[in-house]
Amino acid sequence: MPKTVALFVGGWSAEREVSLEKGKIVEQALIEAGYDVRRIEVSKNLPALVEALTPRPDVVFNNLHGRGGEDGIIQGVLEMLGIPYTHSGVMASAIGMNKAACRAMAAFAGVPVAKGCVAKVADILSGQVMAPPYVVKPVQEGSSVGVKIVREQNNSAPIDFPEWQFGEEALVEEYIPGKELTVAVLDGKAQAVTEIIAQGGFFDYDAKYKDQRTELVCPAKIPEDVYNKALEYAESVYRVCGCQGLARCDFRFDDSKGVSGLCFLEINTQPGCTPQSIGPSQVIYNGMSFSGLCAHLVETAKCLDPVPVEHQSSTDAPDKRRA
Repeated sequence: MPKTVALFVGGWSAEREVSLEKGKIVEQALIEAGYDVRRIEVSKNLPALVEALTPRPDVVFNNLHGRGGEDGIIQGVLEMLGIPYTHSGVMASAIGMNKAACRAMAAFAGVPVAKGCVAKVADILSGQVMAPPYVVKPVQEGSSVGVKIVREQNNSAPIDFPEWQFGEEALVEEYIPGKELTVAVLDGKAQAVTEIIAQGGFFDYDAKYKDQRTELVCPAKIPEDVYNKALEYAESVYRVCGCQGLARCDFRFDDSKGVSGLCFLEINTQPGCTPQSIGPSQVIYNGMSFSGLCAHLVETAKCLDPVPVEHQSSTDAPDKRRA
C-alpha cells in the first residue's frame, strides 16, 4: 500500500492564503510521487485537527507558513501525537521564527549579522533607537510581513502605528545596501546562491507573491569567494539552529566591501514549496525534480519523540519508519 501523507495547509497566520494556494502544487507533486494524500486545512482548533489525523497518517507534510505553522507550535502537537513530519523540529522552528534568537545563534556560529537590537515600539517611534537608514521588523513573522525600511530624510513614521499588530517590541537592524542573496540548505548541504532582484528595491510580501517582475538569478553573479562564503554561512546557521529537511538563509551583500560585505539576515525553516520557489528551484537546479524533492522530504520526515507502538490506539496506523 502507498504511504499515507497528511498535507497541512491553511493555518491562522498572515500567510494562510499563500499556504492554501501553494499547497495545491505540493498535493499534485505528492500524488505524482505515488503517495495517498489527505489534505487537511488547519485552523486553531486542536480537537478538530486530532480528528482529521484519525486514522493516523504515516507522515505529515507541513505546508503551513508563519506563526502557528513554522514556529514550533504545530511541530509540538505532532511530537505529542508521535507522527513524523517534514522540515525542522520544535526548537529549530522556534529559533528560526524568532529573528532575535536566530541572530544570536548565527553570531555564536561566527556568521556576521547586521547591527541591531530589539526595542520597544514606543522608543522606535520616538526615533531614539538608531539613525537611518535602518529596517524595522516584527520579531516573529515571516514573508516580510510588517517589515519597513526607514531611509534618511524619510518623513513617515518608522512603524505604521496604530495598525501595528506584532507586539510591543520590534527588531531594528541597520540597512545593508547592495544585493539580496539567498541560499537553500537541504539535509545540511547548501544548494546554490540566488540573487533576488525586486523591482521596488525590497523583497517584501508583494514582491514574493504578487509582482511578476521579481527576478531570481541562479546562480548569483557574484565573486566566487563571496558565493562560497554564502554557502558556508548558510550551512553553519542551519547546523547551529538544529534544522532538518529544507531551509533557506537570507543575506545582504554590500558589494563595495568584498566578502566582508556579506551579512546574514534570517533563516526560513519552512520556505515556500513550489517549483518556482527559491528553495526548491535551487534543488531542481542541482538535478532533483520537484516531485522528487517532495518525496525526499516525506521519506526523511522525523518525529523526535515518536509514540511507542504499544501506546497507539487501535485506530492509529503504525509508524512504519520508527519503532
